[in-house]
Amino acid sequence: MDTAIVTDQIVPVSGAGTDVRRTPVSREGHFAWLDVRAVGKDLLPAIVQAALHHRIDGILSDTIGTFDGLPPTVRRILAVDEPVADDFPYDNVDLVIVGDRSQVHSPHIGHTPDRGVHVVVSDARTLQDACEVVREVPWTLLTFTDPTKIPLEIVIAAAENSGGHTITTVTDVEDAEIVKLVLEHGSDGLLLAPRSADDVVRLARIVDHQLAGMELSELIVEKVEHIGMGDRACIDTCSLLEKDEGCLIGSFSTGMFLSCSETHPLPYMPTRPFRWNAGAVHSYVLGPDNRTRYVSELQAGMPILAIRTDGSVREVRIGRVKIEKRPLISITAVAPNGKKVNVIAQDDWHVRLLGPGGSVNNVTELTAGDVLLGYVPTEARHVGLPITEFCDER
Repeated sequence: MDTAIVTDQIVPVSGAGTDVRRTPVSREGHFAWLDVRAVGKDLLPAIVQAALHHRIDGILSDTIGTFDGLPPTVRRILAVDEPVADDFPYDNVDLVIVGDRSQVHSPHIGHTPDRGVHVVVSDARTLQDACEVVREVPWTLLTFTDPTKIPLEIVIAAAENSGGHTITTVTDVEDAEIVKLVLEHGSDGLLLAPRSADDVVRLARIVDHQLAGMELSELIVEKVEHIGMGDRACIDTCSLLEKDEGCLIGSFSTGMFLSCSETHPLPYMPTRPFRWNAGAVHSYVLGPDNRTRYVSELQAGMPILAIRTDGSVREVRIGRVKIEKRPLISITAVAPNGKKVNVIAQDDWHVRLLGPGGSVNNVTELTAGDVLLGYVPTEARHVGLPITEFCDER
């Protein structure tokens, strides 16, 4: 069997007397396609190499020769604007995208295993078309002429439980981040016309970005001390936190406590599920990419992690940080590895730490032997990043 070598992979080519139909590996969650129709010949090899290396799901082109030698891990998508001849060679194509929904059942594309429709949404009529198409065909490519995301929200809602896939054209990587999260579900796929290989790398990170759960540990309280006045931060997030959800905070890189938001009733004020009475300004707070920041560095718009007592994680954005002088309380506990961990919080009973089973513990009522939940990393920290080195924190 004849072969062609693409990067380090050997794949079959047509003309060798063998059926070379290749089905790309399917992936769960969001996926990315690259539109290479406007990519110059000098840049195209680098774009393809980056797509292969970063496991981009598909490459869209209007030239069938673009797909020559691509491995089976990449979906080959042919964009067709007008009907083509009966003998058009679709054997090297996994999916055909047509510009008119009436063409999706055309006998001219009878040799390709999958078909989709490209809908340009520019007004109420074309929006209605998109809502109908998304329930009729397995693949719907969407292009929106206006910057508002409301039409996309409507189409995503129409596609619910349809079994089909929506792919939305994005203008740049920043737009891709937004489209991925529309209506919480986002578009299934993102189509970007890359300007460089760096665009491919950044797009791959967006679709692959999934927060893994955290393994929380039980921390045994050893000592509680009232230490006087200091500066503490109260952090309001742009999300409503659940009753068993909080953020990780601690004085040392060796361990952090799961601190509760104001989701539980208080006698003198309403609950504020977005508010987290964090801790003293020197404290570490855990954010995305396993990076910590000092509380004093946090600002509106920054991301931090919200963690539930079962270890599930999501990213939330900071809406406001208030630093005020308050009485402080120091809580020292022992981690399962024997290391001591510490957190300094506002010295008031409405500040709470979470324990096993979602138990809520007022900091002023803690005593030696109480069990709290926290996170015990294996590395020390340098400028907020994990590093394996000797580090003694007291």
